Amino acid sequence: MNHSFPFVLLLLAGAVAAADTTSSARAKRPPPPPVYLEECTGCHAAYLPRMLPAASWQRLLGGLPTHFGVDASLDAATLAAFRPWLLDNAGDAQRFPVAPEQDRITRAQWFTRQHHGIKPATWQRPAIGSKSNCGACHGQADQGKYGEHDVHIPK
Repeated sequence: MNHSFPFVLLLLAGAVAAADTTSSARAKRPPPPPVYLEECTGCHAAYLPRMLPAASWQRLLGGLPTHFGVDASLDAATLAAFRPWLLDNAGDAQRFPVAPEQDRITRAQWFTRQHHGIKPATWQRPAIGSKSNCGACHGQADQGKYGEHDVHIPK
């Protein structure tokens, strides 16, 4: 009897479950808590948890009084309403062998790889303004969709 067959099936099932690249896998992700959307979209896009590792989200949440130069303080109850969702759905160690510099999404290796062809002057266009303005080029960023086929770079 070949005992390796069940092991191979188990490995394959784990790989499929971990892939998280299909639309059905994305659809199974828990939606953001309304309080996360309310609090974060007042100043910027409601970034997806997988865009940073859990350690980065922990540091960002712990540093809200000086959040990139702005006091974004939240009371404990508000933080408790979305912190678990953010941390439970954060990017994994495979995507983030190292946390991005200053815990910035725009300095993550995956972000740099995905945007390698964008010239520095493009980011400065008035309709874009900065690398962190995802919605300027990704029309469905507010829905957590960043597919390369839906990109429109403003002139």
